[in-house]
Amino acid sequence: MSAGLNLMHTAGLLTLRSQFHGGRLADLKVVLRRPAVAPVFLGKTPQAVVQVVPLLYSVCAKAQQQVAQAALDVAVGCDAQMAPATGLWTEMLHEILWRVLLDWPLAAGLPAEKEAFVAWRSVRLGVNAIAATEKLCHGLVADLSARCLERFPTTTVAQSHDAMSPDPEAWMDYCVGKSRQMPPLQPPVSIRAAYQGRIAQLHVALQALASQAAYPVAIAAAQGWGVAQVATARGVLTHAAQVKDGHVCDYRVWAPTDAFFADSSAVSTLLDGGIYTTVAQARAALELAVLALDPCVPFEVEIDDA
Repeated sequence: MSAGLNLMHTAGLLTLRSQFHGGRLADLKVVLRRPAVAPVFLGKTPQAVVQVVPLLYSVCAKAQQQVAQAALDVAVGCDAQMAPATGLWTEMLHEILWRVLLDWPLAAGLPAEKEAFVAWRSVRLGVNAIAATEKLCHGLVADLSARCLERFPTTTVAQSHDAMSPDPEAWMDYCVGKSRQMPPLQPPVSIRAAYQGRIAQLHVALQALASQAAYPVAIAAAQGWGVAQVATARGVLTHAAQVKDGHVCDYRVWAPTDAFFADSSAVSTLLDGGIYTTVAQARAALELAVLALDPCVPFEVEIDDA
């Protein structure tokens, strides 16, 4: 077990390589390296897997544990156990506000709101968390998002992006061999749509936290398999598990990062054939496209000035 844990503590790495030629980024290649999860889980009891999952993921650990719990529960024919929704919604808010207050402003040429984020983090688990979050979102975030949007070009495509489209039945068909294709996730089609989608998610999570809404989990079960999907800040997260004789014999994890960076198509769509004056400008555009797709692993950009 220790070898598997050490492997998973390495977050992985996303590498984007491209050539800068004639003012354009050409020959874009995307390489995503992520530690394998299945070898850690195989042969373990469902209880052991649920306990170790949050130790393996530094991002969205509560959501990862919840979706693992649900997938394993329904795989053995039980009702899915649910963790307290407050912790899950707060985790989503944390991931969204991290990007909205720190990374998106810098990408738009504005200063990061580090002090505001640190202040919110210090109260997010306290009795005044909801009031503090509402004040932040309706005040600073509203003003900041308006200024960011002024710097993102308008497009003729959809102006928002809904990354929350669970379809556990389609995943079940894939797991049991009825379909050879993994169900796709729809990436944003523009920088502006990605940003507006993130702001919309923020308000959905805040409203859910304030109303004490249940955290949505979509499930399916068949042939010893359990599939569960939950919404995260980056989109739909899927876990699928097959259990025989009380032990996990197959396990699959599919996150938005896996879908959006399986190849270069999602990044290329966001670049939209842009023309750049300098390599630095091209690099900034490529990094902005990566931010819009929001990988849950570190990334590096390599541009060859041809």
